[in-house]
Amino acid sequence: MRARTDAASPAPADAIELTVFRHLFAAVAEEMGLRLMRSAFSPNIKERRDFSCAVFDAAGALLAQAAHIPVHLGSMAFAVRAVLEAFPDAVFRPCVHYVHNDPFCGGTHLPDITVVAPCMAPGEEQARFFVASRAHHTDVGGLSPGSMPLSTSIDEEGLLIRPMVLDSDAATWIASHSRTPDERRGDLLAQVAAVDAGATRLAEMCSRYGAGVVVQRGRELCDYTERTVRRVIGTIADGEYRFEDVLDDDGLGTHDIRLACRQVISGDSAVVDFRGCADQVRGPVNAVRAVTIAAVSYVLSCLIEGEAPPNSGLLRPVRVLTRPGSVVDALPPAAVAAGNVETSQRIVDVLLGALAQALPGRIPAASQGTMNNVAIGGNDVRNPARPQAFAYYETLGGGAGGGPSRSGADALHTHMTNTLNTPVEALEHTYPLRVEEYSIRRNSGGGGAQPGGCGIVRRLAALAPVEATLLTERRVHPPYGLRGGAPGAPGRNTLITAQGERRELPGKCRLTLQPGEALEIATPGGGGWGSPTQQEGLKDADGRAGQGA
Repeated sequence: MRARTDAASPAPADAIELTVFRHLFAAVAEEMGLRLMRSAFSPNIKERRDFSCAVFDAAGALLAQAAHIPVHLGSMAFAVRAVLEAFPDAVFRPCVHYVHNDPFCGGTHLPDITVVAPCMAPGEEQARFFVASRAHHTDVGGLSPGSMPLSTSIDEEGLLIRPMVLDSDAATWIASHSRTPDERRGDLLAQVAAVDAGATRLAEMCSRYGAGVVVQRGRELCDYTERTVRRVIGTIADGEYRFEDVLDDDGLGTHDIRLACRQVISGDSAVVDFRGCADQVRGPVNAVRAVTIAAVSYVLSCLIEGEAPPNSGLLRPVRVLTRPGSVVDALPPAAVAAGNVETSQRIVDVLLGALAQALPGRIPAASQGTMNNVAIGGNDVRNPARPQAFAYYETLGGGAGGGPSRSGADALHTHMTNTLNTPVEALEHTYPLRVEEYSIRRNSGGGGAQPGGCGIVRRLAALAPVEATLLTERRVHPPYGLRGGAPGAPGRNTLITAQGERRELPGKCRLTLQPGEALEIATPGGGGWGSPTQQEGLKDADGRAGQGA
């Protein structure tokens, strides 16, 4: 490793030094994530790890990220640049933090709040880098507890925070709009602690190696990733590849919402065209352009064999075309609560479906294609002397699609999400809910030479009157199989009354549960890959034969 230098134009790094800096930048993001997880108040952040942290250059381009949530990470650069645009004449200073959640300028949906902080090298006043943390806050107001409502405009989804300085007054104002203000303030302070840790580590890197060197190594890492992506695209035959799928509905009467992708490969570059997608709809499944870009970035990263730093170089060889006012490039005041979590998953499905035509030996069948959003809230009256408002939010895993070389995995989060589950012990301790079943949904994966993975069954019983909102997909149109594989089983939502009667629920709904009633979510299985005759008797990891639903 070269010693510290303040040269204006540092010599290019060799492969070893570039690898070292790749891990140094990534370690900054990982430490930020650990600080956030350990100091957060809500189970959604400290247990489920519904957050992401990343490092950006002075212009807001992504340099490094931790292994967090793709839909956050692929869109956070837009959020950082929104701060720079909102404060074009600002002299950024240490320990000054910025906050926003506006989906139409780099956010995703309102519960995802982003905190941004500048980083200066010792003795300098110019911001050399920015660090950011994005965390899903379980309630930011809106029509229903959990802030994931069946909304018709963003005004019904909660507090909209345009880029602003995050000081004590701002934190109090944000928290006051939540049904759980103390938890919100605690989680915001945890995000501040996370970005402060990242800024400190970057300043230490600048002190040790020289600010110019650290900046230059960041540029070289992005250039390296760009070269890697170009090599990958160059292995795909030139041509045009198309695929389309549909969202089940928007929860408010619009069904079979078209998502269409056209990919044009030319040499080492590509055009990804979503202009054939449906117009934005009345319900909350609209996605903003930043979410669509995040899905493209995620799929590109999946195509890279081995390791390449995930940074702004990923998208340089790709032009993404969207149509403003469409379901993948929504304009205000569109409702967007589910676009981040549900539509992003279907965008991945159509991207992979198109690529399966170009790379049939590499692309798996569709995974569950939904995050199975469950939001529940009300008053926790287990201690009658001190009833407290609560808001619980969770996304649920399902089956992964089978692929050319392996069966799909059971019961895990796939594609644009990368969270954990809320442990049963933490859930029952924190909320007036009881987990009555948590199991693998047997035989829900699509059959094939490589069967799809199975979904899960999670049944939650109410111990107090609560209000629940479900935003789920793949309840009508199942995850597709590929090359003769069968589709996975669609998901199913069920209300179980206190008398044991089962009532099927739509994929998107809002309902009240009384004590003794339960909500059962059966998540989709993954699609199968290949005709079963291609490999008779193939067993999955549990020793069972892959079966269609």
